[in-house]
Amino acid sequence: MLEQIKQIKTEKSEISQELKELRAELSKLENTVKNANLPVIITFDGWSASGKGSMIAQLIKSLDPRFYKVVSVRSPSDTDKRKPWLWRYWKVLPKQGEFLILDRSWYRDTVNAYMYGEIGKETYKKRLEDIMTFERQLTDDGCLLVKFFLHITEDEQRKRIEKLKSSDVTNWRVEKHDKINMEKYEKFFGLYDKMLAKTNTSFAAWHCIGANEKPAAELEVFSAVVNAVNGAVKAKELGVRYEEKPQFETAAYKYTDFRLINTPLISETDLSKKLDDVEYEKKLKKYQNKLFKLQNLCYQKKIPVIICYEGWDAGGKGGNIKRLAAALDPRGYEVHPIAAPEPSELARHYLWRFWTRLENDGHFTIFDRTWYGRVMVEPIEKLTPLERVDMAYREINEFEKQLYDWGAVIIKFWVNIDKDEQYRRFKERENTPEKRWKITDEDWRNREKWDIYEEYVNKMTRKTSTDFAPWTIIEGNDKKYARIKALKTVVKRLEKRLEAEDKSK
Repeated sequence: MLEQIKQIKTEKSEISQELKELRAELSKLENTVKNANLPVIITFDGWSASGKGSMIAQLIKSLDPRFYKVVSVRSPSDTDKRKPWLWRYWKVLPKQGEFLILDRSWYRDTVNAYMYGEIGKETYKKRLEDIMTFERQLTDDGCLLVKFFLHITEDEQRKRIEKLKSSDVTNWRVEKHDKINMEKYEKFFGLYDKMLAKTNTSFAAWHCIGANEKPAAELEVFSAVVNAVNGAVKAKELGVRYEEKPQFETAAYKYTDFRLINTPLISETDLSKKLDDVEYEKKLKKYQNKLFKLQNLCYQKKIPVIICYEGWDAGGKGGNIKRLAAALDPRGYEVHPIAAPEPSELARHYLWRFWTRLENDGHFTIFDRTWYGRVMVEPIEKLTPLERVDMAYREINEFEKQLYDWGAVIIKFWVNIDKDEQYRRFKERENTPEKRWKITDEDWRNREKWDIYEEYVNKMTRKTSTDFAPWTIIEGNDKKYARIKALKTVVKRLEKRLEAEDKSK
């Protein structure tokens, strides 16, 4: 691809009128984007000294600073390194109606890390797959993604870097990686070229810009942004997916296949299982003591643990989580109760609020309700189009696979009770003053949709019980039995993971 990029030599005076008209168009874009509730991400990647910073500076001159954010991507911080590698990009996603402009992107983390020997070939390939999944998820959700690669020739790069080094005012801008990028131009050229070809997809095509001549490059960039925004807004009005006309032939995109684990229907659960008080107290102490020790081992080995609770209203999730958390060092876990999304959460991809709640490696993240609301509550209450709900099963598997690849142990519980037990608990809450806050009109309304919910729960477990993140159905009519089963499951899963860690050494 890079060999086909033309370095157009144009005097600024020759295109000044075109640039002026484009700037006028750019100045209208924030209202266009805001009125359409369109999130826009513009990324600038390319060679060291190719002019990414100055190009962004020219672009934002025409934009209202209230509606854009510029993020300059540098080497990952210590906090970044303790999260999944794409975490730092998820956390800065723009709201609908706003721009995010990235000075280097997720491609910088991937190519540089590989070239500097920080990651191996297999990790490099996996990251490219993660990137394409990430970009597809964003664009599936209606985000406009405009990717630029600024290309300069080897002679031009050397000239610019030498000029920067020669001045006391600018020599600080030439960092070690810039020198390596220049000295290994041919190796980077080959790697960039393959990376661009691999990730030039129909949903996130590259704009490769010849940047030897800055005025001509500005003209191309401004034109591409104006055309993309206007095209995306028009497509949204028509209710169709927007795809840019690619500059080069696009790469074939292949969805990841997942190995699913057979999970029984929740109606097949034996809800008669129970424990007496003596046995319960004995096992509670046993598994809480084990879990405390396992938490310390997970912390030492920096193994993240993600525990997800879903279940019927009044199923006993809260009491279950309470007994689990009682075994843990409070400095090493966080419980996130998930309610209806806030306006700022609704304005972003639905997975954003879960990515941003992930704790560091070595810590426990416990979710009281999860991303599975996307495929249960939202379709039943008609909050999300069925097309997006159908996409969510795959997106959730992809999300959990990325957490697993990060090193996480993912434990998912559906706490199951029958309809009669739920009714008994609802009435108990109504008749107990200190518990009355737990019961709402919405709980009673949801109960009327029991059969529909059961259908969606079975579909959820069937489509998202993978070999790396299987569902465990908890028999919950007896709260004591349910608490012990959850604790025992967590203990067994962590023991298995730690045993595998020891064997791999």
